[in-house]
Amino acid sequence: MRIAILDDYQQVAVDLADWSMLGAEVQAFSEHFADGPRLVSVLSSFDVIVAMRERTPFPHEILEQLPALRLLVTTGMRNASIDVEAARDLGVVVSGTRGLPYPTAELTFALILALARGIVPQVLSVRSGGWQVGLGHDLFGSTLGVIGLGELGTRVARFGTAFGMNVVAWSQNLSAERAKGVGVSAVTKEELLEASDFVSIHLKLSERTHRLISSDELALMKPTAYMINTSRGQIVDEDALLSAVRGGVIAGAAVDVFDEEPLPPDHPFRYEPRIITTPHVGFVTRQTYEIFYQDAVDAIRAWQDGRPIRVLD
Repeated sequence: MRIAILDDYQQVAVDLADWSMLGAEVQAFSEHFADGPRLVSVLSSFDVIVAMRERTPFPHEILEQLPALRLLVTTGMRNASIDVEAARDLGVVVSGTRGLPYPTAELTFALILALARGIVPQVLSVRSGGWQVGLGHDLFGSTLGVIGLGELGTRVARFGTAFGMNVVAWSQNLSAERAKGVGVSAVTKEELLEASDFVSIHLKLSERTHRLISSDELALMKPTAYMINTSRGQIVDEDALLSAVRGGVIAGAAVDVFDEEPLPPDHPFRYEPRIITTPHVGFVTRQTYEIFYQDAVDAIRAWQDGRPIRVLD
C-alpha cells in the first residue's frame, strides 16, 4: 500500500506520528501541486492520500483520474475542497481528523496587536539601522467588531474583553442572548463596521458569506480602522480590500487567507506595507499537527481493519 502526504511545507509529517504501524510506503510531498495534470500524474498510484486542510482541491474530475485511490484523509472534519459525494460514488472513503479550537484565535489576536502597535514597521526599522517610526494605538478602550460569534469568534471576543476592549458582534443568526452570554453586544453589520476600530472575521465560507465584505462594507469603516481575516479568503473581496487600504478608506489590514494559495509571487498583498500577510498559518502549530497526523494514522489503520472512523458524508 502506498500513502501520499500532501503539502508538508515544513517537512514534519513523517516525524510527528508513527506511520510505521501501517506497514506501508509513506511519501510526504512538500511541493504544492496547483496544476491538476501534475497532481494526477504524481498521485495516480497511491492508495491513500492525506490532504492538509483545503490546500489541494479534489473535485470529481480529479478523483476519477486516481484509479488506485481508496481512502482520502483530510485534516479537520470539514473540507470544502473535496467532493465527498463524488468520492463516495467512486468508492473512495473520506475520513477526517480532530483539531484544536484555539490556535487560529491566538494568531488573530497576534495580528490585531501587530496592527495596533506597528510591530512589522518597527522591526523593519531596527533591522535597517533606524529606530522608532510611527505611533501605536491603544487596544484598551477601542472597539473590536467580531463577525461570526462561533467557537473561534467567541475566543477572539474574550481576548478582546481581557484587553479592555469594547466588543460588538454580528452574524446572520446571532441573537442578543447568545452575545450577552459571551459578554459582548449584538449589533447590525452596518453598526459593527461603523463603530469598530478592528474588524475580525470568523465565519464559515458559504453562499451567504462569499464576498460578504466588499467595497460597500469597507466604505462604512473608519479611516483609522483595520480589517483582519483569518477565516477564508473568499469572504472578503481582495481587490476591494486592496483599494480600500491604498485609498485610505481604512488604515490597514491583516490577512492569513487568500483566494489563491499559496499566494502568487506577484500578488500585490505581498508588497503593500499597510497589509500584514501571513501564509495561512492560523492552525499551523506543533500541537495541532501532532493531532492531525496521528489521527490520520489512526484513520488509515481503522480503514485497513475494515472499520473506517470519522467518515465525512
